[in-house]
Amino acid sequence: MSEWLTYRPSDFLMYSPRSWGRLLEGLHRDLWPAQLVVAMLAAALLLAAWRRPRDAARAVLGVLALAWAWIAWDFYGTRLAQISTGAVWMAAGAGLQALLLAASTSLKPGADSHPATRAAGLALGAAALLAWPLVAPSRGQGWLQAELPGLTADATALFTIGLLLALPLRWRFVLLAIPGALLAVGLTMQALLLMR
Repeated sequence: MSEWLTYRPSDFLMYSPRSWGRLLEGLHRDLWPAQLVVAMLAAALLLAAWRRPRDAARAVLGVLALAWAWIAWDFYGTRLAQISTGAVWMAAGAGLQALLLAASTSLKPGADSHPATRAAGLALGAAALLAWPLVAPSRGQGWLQAELPGLTADATALFTIGLLLALPLRWRFVLLAIPGALLAVGLTMQALLLMR
């Protein structure tokens, strides 16, 4: 029984940092040059949420719904499922998020966000688009392991949380639940990878 004391939390992770890196590299190679289009689209969504949040809300939610459908199918269902059995559940959550976002496009906009909440949301969205992709290169992992909103789960979750905070929405907290949970899981897995 004492051998249980020798285990670290990272020992329970199903994949290695090398496997994770190869997953991201494969994604970038397979999808090139989609990264450029996705980055420009994300920048346009962020700009629309900043300049005309009430007018842009439906369009932003619709594009986010498509992004989450892609994350459910490609990132979780196709790629991560090869190295993690939990990916099936994450794919289900991402698919549900896509449905919730799509359904919310039919709702009238809610009250405007508090200015501080709106500013925090825009800052989170900008961080997901501009800073999050720099994490991998700053760790010496190279650009092919960079994570981008719309293509990888954690960056998409942070970007979504930011935009949901910035837009005038009725059911904001319902829409925040799944990306918040998936981001928490993703950050925990990233922390465990760093421990290895």
